[in-house]
Amino acid sequence: MMAQTDSVNADPVQDLQIRGPCSRWRNWSGFWFLGLCNNFAYVVMLSAAHDILKKQGSDNSTAPTPDTVALDFEVGNGSNSSRYDCNPVSTAAVLLADILPTLVIKLSAPFFIHKLPYGFRVLFCVIVTIASFLLVSFSSTVWMSILGVIFASMGSGLGELSFLSLTIYFNRNVLQGWGSGTGGAGVAGALLYSAFTQGGLSPRVTLLVMLVIPVAMLISYFFLLNFPSSFPQWHNREEGYAGRSRDSEERQQLMDDSDEEEEQPGEGTRVEDRPTGPLTLTEKLDVIKGLWRFVVPLGLVYFAEYFINQGLLELLYFPKFYLSHAEQYRWYQTLYQVGVLASRSSLCCVKIRKLWALSLLQCVNAVVLLFAVYYQFLPGAWLVFVIVLYEGLLGGAAYVNTFHFISKETEDRYREFAMAAASVGDSLGIALSALAAFPAHKYFCSL
Repeated sequence: MMAQTDSVNADPVQDLQIRGPCSRWRNWSGFWFLGLCNNFAYVVMLSAAHDILKKQGSDNSTAPTPDTVALDFEVGNGSNSSRYDCNPVSTAAVLLADILPTLVIKLSAPFFIHKLPYGFRVLFCVIVTIASFLLVSFSSTVWMSILGVIFASMGSGLGELSFLSLTIYFNRNVLQGWGSGTGGAGVAGALLYSAFTQGGLSPRVTLLVMLVIPVAMLISYFFLLNFPSSFPQWHNREEGYAGRSRDSEERQQLMDDSDEEEEQPGEGTRVEDRPTGPLTLTEKLDVIKGLWRFVVPLGLVYFAEYFINQGLLELLYFPKFYLSHAEQYRWYQTLYQVGVLASRSSLCCVKIRKLWALSLLQCVNAVVLLFAVYYQFLPGAWLVFVIVLYEGLLGGAAYVNTFHFISKETEDRYREFAMAAASVGDSLGIALSALAAFPAHKYFCSL
C-alpha cells in the first residue's frame, strides 16, 4: 500500500481548467486560510478559557494554556517551598484536557468519516467552533468553559484530518499552504488575542469579535478553493465509484509537476485492472502498517516537543534576568511558535526525508533541557530562547515533511485514507507527553 519513491505519485482528478497559475494561487491561499482558521480558533479559545476560568476564581486558572503566548498567570505560588517557581498544577493538566477529544476523533474517524461528505464536515467544524466561542464567552461555571474547550478540540481535530485528506484533490503544493497557515495560527492567534485584551477589550467581547474566524473558514472553503468537477462535495465517494475508469485514467495522466525531483511512474498495473470501490477494512489496516514509518517519528517529535513546553519551560526561570517569570514564559512560547511558522512554511525551499533524524534531534533537546532544569547549569534565558526557537523549527519541519512524503509515496487509491490516519501521530505524541509531564512537574516542584 505504501510504496517508496517509485510509487504512484499522481494527484487525483484535476480538470485542465483548474491547473493554471491563478487556480493554483487560489487553492494555495485557500488552504493557507483553512490552516490558519482551523488552529487560530483553537488558540484564541484556549486563551479566553484561561482568562474566564481565572475570572471565575478557579484554583487552577494560573496554569498557562498550551499553544498560546497570551497568558497572564501570577508569578509563582505564594505557598510554594520548592527551589523552583512552580505553579500549583502542571500546565500538562490543561494540555491533556485539550488534546484528548482530538485524539479520540483522529483514532476513530478515518474508519467512517468517508461516509460524511466534505461539505457537511466543514459545516460541522464551523458549527462546533462557533459553539466553543459562545460557550466560553458566556460561561458562568467551570464546566461550561471545559465544554467549550472540548468543542474547540473536536473542531480542530476533525478539521485537521479532513483538510489533510482534502489535499489529495488538488495539486500537492497546497500542503505548503496548509502547513504555513497552521504555523501562522499559533503566532497570530495568541498575539491578536493578547493585543485585544491588553487594549481594553474584555475576554468575552474579544471572543465575540473572533467569531469572524469560522466565517472566514466558510468563505475560504466554499468560495476560494477551485474544486475539480468530480469532487464529491455533498455526496460520499462510495456513491460515485461506478463507471469511474475514465477518472482513474485521468489520474494517471495528470501528474503533479510541483516537484521536479519526482520520478514519472512506470506503466505498472493497467487502470482497468486496479480495484475500485471503497477501501475494505483489510486494506485500511495494511495502509496503517505502512504508515508507522511516518507516524512513529512524528509522534516522537511531538512527544519531546510538548514535554519540553508543558513539563519543563515553566521551570526554566532566571530570577536575575530583566524579564519576569511570566514574561520569560511568554517569550519561550512566542519563539517556539515563530520557529514552527518558519519551518512549516519551508516546504517550497527544502524537503527533509530523514524524519527519524528530526525525532532524534528533538529528543536531544528534551534531554538537554531536562538536565538543565535539574542541574540549573544554563547561564541565562537567552540560551533557552535559542533552544526553543530551534525546537519549533524541528517540530514544524517534522509535520510538513511527514505529510508531504505520505502524499508523494502513497498510491492514489489509498492516499485519502492515509492522510487522515497519519494525523493521529502528533496528537498521540502530545497526549503521551502530557502524561509524562505530570510526574516530572510533581518531582521537580517537590525538591
